[in-house]
Amino acid sequence: MENIKTCCIDSEYEDERIDSFLAEFEEGISRSYIQKLIKDSLVKINGNVIKANYRLKEGDILTYEVPQPVSLEIAAENIPLDILYEDEDIIVINKPKGLVVHPAAGHYSGTLVNALLYHCKDRLSGINGVMRPGIVHRIDMNTTGVLVVCKNDKSHQSIAEQLKVHSITRKYEALVYNSFKQTEGTVDAPIGRHPVDRKKMAINHKNGKNAVTNYRVLENFNLGYVHNQGYAHIECTLKTGRTHQIRVHMASLHHPLLGDDVYGPEKDKFHLEGQALHARVLGFLHPTTQEYMEFEAPLPEYFQQLIEKLRCN
Repeated sequence: MENIKTCCIDSEYEDERIDSFLAEFEEGISRSYIQKLIKDSLVKINGNVIKANYRLKEGDILTYEVPQPVSLEIAAENIPLDILYEDEDIIVINKPKGLVVHPAAGHYSGTLVNALLYHCKDRLSGINGVMRPGIVHRIDMNTTGVLVVCKNDKSHQSIAEQLKVHSITRKYEALVYNSFKQTEGTVDAPIGRHPVDRKKMAINHKNGKNAVTNYRVLENFNLGYVHNQGYAHIECTLKTGRTHQIRVHMASLHHPLLGDDVYGPEKDKFHLEGQALHARVLGFLHPTTQEYMEFEAPLPEYFQQLIEKLRCN
């Protein structure tokens, strides 16, 4: 059955883009999906088909149709997993580069969730729904390293609460542009959606959420300690866990990550597949025993090879 909705635009939304308005008005629907509806002629103003950049006028009659959701069945796939630890409550994975954590638009197969469904069968928490069984936190597709997955709702709630109060230990290693004068520091700057490019995150003092990253320089490369030249190998300890937090915070200090095609320079002479970022350490209280557990994933081979290359640069 069609789900057609109509509303009249008042002065509050004068001159706002139609896609931005609908993304906020229709909670739970992304701006990219709204743009697809517009492209498919399912959004009209005063009975006329419009483009995504149409700017609203007071008195406009907006009519749009949201198709009924299609039921998706996520298939179990025999994808090898690097398992660091497993018991009846949790499974700790060392995620490789290029592996998407959960299914989403454009990635309905070949994800970590597909692999988990094969390995764990029906023993995964259901709190995050059919698309994200067991997933309580995630790391970007091209970020490697430690990730904990929950096998039941009790464990999921326990880990989620630890994430909420920022009591989980999370240490990352990254390779960045430009050497440092100082040996360590802290970035305390809120992160939210970029005001113009909605696919990006940014330091956003108006609408961002609290974000704190402590960093420590492990090694400066190339031009020694000449500031704003060369490269550096750093460790980042997260006090919060915002989307793209390390990538945004380090770029704000003029130390973007090598290979970062979103926040770094356009040209990457190292020809990396995504940012050089590795989740090395993850520590938390076990959901059942309440014992503190800490897991470490060794640096991936490409990361180690890149360090050697930078030392010889």
